[in-house]
Amino acid sequence: MTRFDATEPAERRKLYVDAITAHRERGSGFLTLEADESALETDTDTDTDAETAAELGVPWVQFGDGTINVDCTDEELDTLKTVLGEFPAFKIDELNRPEEVEGVNVRISAKADPNRIAQFVDDVFCKVYDLPSVFRVWAVEV
Repeated sequence: MTRFDATEPAERRKLYVDAITAHRERGSGFLTLEADESALETDTDTDTDAETAAELGVPWVQFGDGTINVDCTDEELDTLKTVLGEFPAFKIDELNRPEEVEGVNVRISAKADPNRIAQFVDDVFCKVYDLPSVFRVWAVEV
């Protein structure tokens, strides 16, 4: 794998596929994709949902052993469930609500080819985390 970031939608999906392939070839425990911090910049200071999301930090998605792992707010979880409706092969396996932090950790069974996983991951960033169509994502751990 020779590149670790992408901005345009098609390039991001290609990055996800390349990162998934590299992750599988290396046999690493998991792959972590992270949105660039600049994608979180917002013009509104009164949006409490944005504030809650900001408390969770930079949006990220992990993939390993056929499972996608994300952290989200309750509102983002509702959106995630809607997105999952577009991907029938993907199912929520586990929801964890740690008492010491806000938000929900979600584990999703993703038994699919890298291209389909890449489509889902991009939808998570764009629809669940409400990021713009053009944003930078990093493969931070492969």
